[in-house]
Amino acid sequence: MVFIEAMTPLSRDSFQFLIVDDDPAITRFLVTYLRQKGHSCQALTEGFQTATWLAHNDCEVVMVDLRMPKVDGISLISFIREFNPTIPIVVFTGIGYDEEKMHAALRAGANAYVSKNLPIEQLYCVLSRLLATCQQGSSRETLDRPQSALVGAA
Repeated sequence: MVFIEAMTPLSRDSFQFLIVDDDPAITRFLVTYLRQKGHSCQALTEGFQTATWLAHNDCEVVMVDLRMPKVDGISLISFIREFNPTIPIVVFTGIGYDEEKMHAALRAGANAYVSKNLPIEQLYCVLSRLLATCQQGSSRETLDRPQSALVGAA
């Protein structure tokens, strides 16, 4: 189940993903798949590494597993949201549809919630819709934002 607007073509072809999941087989599969689609992608198998990674690296989308040892996925989403209020966060979980967990993840700041059982092509469609929606929001914010008198000043 995902709460995203209708599909809109992406204005870019490539994005930087970070995957945080304790299952190395899942992270390898996703990294390989996203790279084949032309994206750059990094993976962490320990949720507690996320703070250090984000402090030293850039990414445009974070995919987070909910059930990991040492770090709760909901807490990690809250942390990422505090660190970067606008980055798209996708919950990618093997616990299936759990309404309580889904609502907790969305309240913590997740933008989408998908099951690991979803076929990879459908997952990619979800990611594409999320990125298109986020791009539309960024474009609107840029257009609506008043320009500072110091823009371009040295």
